[in-house]
Amino acid sequence: MARVRSAVVIALLAMALPGCKIIKTPTAEETAAETAKNAFDPAAKVEAIWQSQAIPYVQKRAGELKDVVALAASSPDQAGEKFGNTRKQASAPWTYAVKLSGKVVAADTASRAATIDVDADGDGKADAKVQIGPAVRGTALRDTLEFVNFNEFKNQIEWAQFGKAFNEKINTTLLAPLPRDGLAGKTVTVTGAFPLPASGQLPLITPAELTVGP
Repeated sequence: MARVRSAVVIALLAMALPGCKIIKTPTAEETAAETAKNAFDPAAKVEAIWQSQAIPYVQKRAGELKDVVALAASSPDQAGEKFGNTRKQASAPWTYAVKLSGKVVAADTASRAATIDVDADGDGKADAKVQIGPAVRGTALRDTLEFVNFNEFKNQIEWAQFGKAFNEKINTTLLAPLPRDGLAGKTVTVTGAFPLPASGQLPLITPAELTVGP
């Protein structure tokens, strides 16, 4: 009887072997290549939405500087509903989309985080600071977009990298070609975003579009 059982087991094993699949252990190079393929690429993610979604969104959402600043000063939440990202994280400050044209009354180009002071109402005084890089502070452009959300990202690190990628995008395509000399007195037109400033501080605008005229 034992011999019969052994024969049956051997026969079943023989039948099963042709159906077995041998799984190859990947080499270190193959593992690295697969990891790189699936790695988070913030620059590519920004590039994919920049011209088709991000720029049109900021253009449509942006209010005139004087209107945004006035409403933000009296009612930050109401300004956020009108000009900001209503899907922001509850603890995050409001970030507003804005547009302005005016004259450069001062330029700080000695710092890597260079800025220009812009007079938008013609009184000779600065109404806003506009970042012109190469170092760009904050994540205003990322934070003003309603169609991107922290919950879509794996963790806080990816979210931060995504915000930084916006700054790198505007620096290489928009800010790097800007002249650094003789900016004072020139006319600029800007569309961008800024976080709610501290009391008494000028809005610090991160541009999505910026042109310099005579």
